[in-house]
Amino acid sequence: MSAVYLDFNATAPVRPEAKAALNAVLDRVGNPSSVHAAGRAARADLEKAREAVAALVGVVPGSVTFTSGGTEASALAIESAVAAKVDRILLGATEHDAVWEAAHVAGLPVEIWPVDADGVADLAWLEDALARPGRALVCLMLANNETGVIQPVAEAGETVRAADGWLHVDAVQAAGKIAIDFSSLQADTLSLSAHKIGGPQGVGALIAGTRATLARRQHGGGQERGRRAGTENLPGIAAFGAAAREALAGLEDVARQAVWRDALSTRVKSAGAVVLGENARRLPQTLCIACEGWSSETQVMVMDLAGVMISAGAACSSGKVKPSRTVEAMGRPDLAPCSIRISGGWPSTQADWIRAGDVWLEAQARRRPKIKEVA
Repeated sequence: MSAVYLDFNATAPVRPEAKAALNAVLDRVGNPSSVHAAGRAARADLEKAREAVAALVGVVPGSVTFTSGGTEASALAIESAVAAKVDRILLGATEHDAVWEAAHVAGLPVEIWPVDADGVADLAWLEDALARPGRALVCLMLANNETGVIQPVAEAGETVRAADGWLHVDAVQAAGKIAIDFSSLQADTLSLSAHKIGGPQGVGALIAGTRATLARRQHGGGQERGRRAGTENLPGIAAFGAAAREALAGLEDVARQAVWRDALSTRVKSAGAVVLGENARRLPQTLCIACEGWSSETQVMVMDLAGVMISAGAACSSGKVKPSRTVEAMGRPDLAPCSIRISGGWPSTQADWIRAGDVWLEAQARRRPKIKEVA
């Protein structure tokens, strides 16, 4: 039986359209900063991609600054907010490590913004925190990379603006899976990554609103409107643009995976699994489950040996499997070492989701008699 890949929240296969766009640029020559014909053609490719990425989140192209990925985009946002004289950082308890670590090395006091049992940020806590002295940078991801839980960003944004704060939104996991309108989120900055939506790895973007002034991280040239020096990764950016166009057009296809996800939820719950974030609004193609006493690492290995590729929480820890900080923040430290994530994407099928359930249930059935023997 062919292998099943359900780890799209880690990275997605590159779309054919993105490959075609990348190869087309590689077949040509030209620096986007050159004024001759080849340079102008390269510039046209760059700006075409910028328009596509802008359309994905509903902004004008000038709001888009290309980066090396979502991690750099979030770092640039946080550094820009610090340069704009914020006094403290309010950090969502379930933020991705890219935001979590950048916030903790920013040199400002950090307060952890708690979530409820389903992983949803506490808006009452935010209101109270913003009432305290000092201008705040508020970091709240649009959708969690492990559980798929979608945060009330628009509501938070309204509160942050009323307090003259700066809201940064990590939308890396949400892009291409749900519709995003930057202005309705009332965010100041928003980060994206190409490889989560079927583009290549190593390219991303930071979206900046009219209230945000970006600091300059890289010096040496005037690229990206002076925001990020260095010749642009044009092949990667062109592929990013192509992937963004396809992702925007395919949102309804991804939404249909919610039915497959929920069917799998029902199957695994009947065998003792806990579905994390079950009562919250979630990404349609993300399922996070846990089974007490069954380590994440073992579950991933068992699934992999049967030809189904999933992950244990976030896939950005250099191959290490460690207890999920997200699950701990949801008040389930007992399940933090036992959670796994199943995540589909643009080419996933119902059969993929069914196969994942079959393999997990078979492994759980083999495990249960052993548990009874120990008991």
